[in-house]
Amino acid sequence: MSLLACYGGSFDPVHLGHLAIACAVRGALDAEVALVPAADPPHKDATHAAAGLRARMLELAIVGEPGLRVDGRELDREGPSYTIDTLRLVRAEQGPHRPIAWVVGGDSLLQLDRWHHWRELFAHGHVLAVARPGSPLHDDAIAERAPTVQRQLGFRRRPAQALGDTPAGGFAVLDLARLRPESSTGVRRLIAAGGDWEAMVPPAVAGFIRDHRLYGYGADTPPSL
Repeated sequence: MSLLACYGGSFDPVHLGHLAIACAVRGALDAEVALVPAADPPHKDATHAAAGLRARMLELAIVGEPGLRVDGRELDREGPSYTIDTLRLVRAEQGPHRPIAWVVGGDSLLQLDRWHHWRELFAHGHVLAVARPGSPLHDDAIAERAPTVQRQLGFRRRPAQALGDTPAGGFAVLDLARLRPESSTGVRRLIAAGGDWEAMVPPAVAGFIRDHRLYGYGADTPPSL
């Protein structure tokens, strides 16, 4: 049974860096990747585009990418988008035997102890951290910056390719081969400033942003009639 990797985020907007991570997980682990847009991410500032618009941009971004899909369950749920609630539901749907991993970035991993009921994540799935080049996530580095997190991770660590051997309970790191420069914050700032942003997102997403005048696009130009 293949690994199901759930990759959550605000995706505000989705950019090529997000796609690079999803494709890296898919390729390295032969995984099905579900991108899970958050309606109300409790660990981030307020989102800038409505949930439905962010989900539609994700759908446009993954057209033609086998093994990637959008899971919009958090958009239909009231209240904060707690990962543990989502992971419980995914586990209930997939049954007790399918390997499931929740994908997090290195910065998020170091703040894992701030997440709601974070220790319970391992009862329902694995945690897979994506490490950027030059930002190692070895045990000593995590222990130095997040000792509470490391106490939960140290004995759970295994090779990323081994996550598919068991349903839950493990921790692994997947090292990115190269660093992509995109960030959602950077994309939004460039759009609002009238800068060169379109190469940072998939072409269909760029067209959607233009058509819907998102993130301040064309703020100084009246819409055409």
